[in-house]
Amino acid sequence: MSERHLVCQGAICSCNFGTTPDKLVVKTQSRRYINDKDGADKLMATDKDLGTTFEKNTFGSCSQMRNKPCQVTITEWSGFYDKITLEDNGGKPLLEDSKGSCPIGGKDCVVITFHGQTAEVTQKNVDKADKEVLTELCPLVDLEEVDNTYNIIAKR
Repeated sequence: MSERHLVCQGAICSCNFGTTPDKLVVKTQSRRYINDKDGADKLMATDKDLGTTFEKNTFGSCSQMRNKPCQVTITEWSGFYDKITLEDNGGKPLLEDSKGSCPIGGKDCVVITFHGQTAEVTQKNVDKADKEVLTELCPLVDLEEVDNTYNIIAKR
């Protein structure tokens, strides 16, 4: 993979020994947002997000515990981006290929299956877009009408 994404709150993780995925919750810092123009939802995840740092704190039933309910506890992360350190918590950003370790499943048993970032179209993207390409992609949309409607709403 030539391009790797940073991981943010809401990333989907799973365990090699579990049956269901769970969403990552960032609890160690509250100021560094990525892929979130309003700075409200997607906190950057770091290697300091340890312990019970998931929405439901379970990956379903754990085959390492004879299919008893999993109780996720991340003890460490590996494969993080080591060229940046956040001032807030001293953490290094997680990447989509980072792996988490659990005392039951062992080293690197927790994998990130979706980094959590999503494309968000803004007016700046539309302004910079090639109108001819947009017309080809969306032939039934009158781009002038959409632009005028947006400008009217934005001025209110």
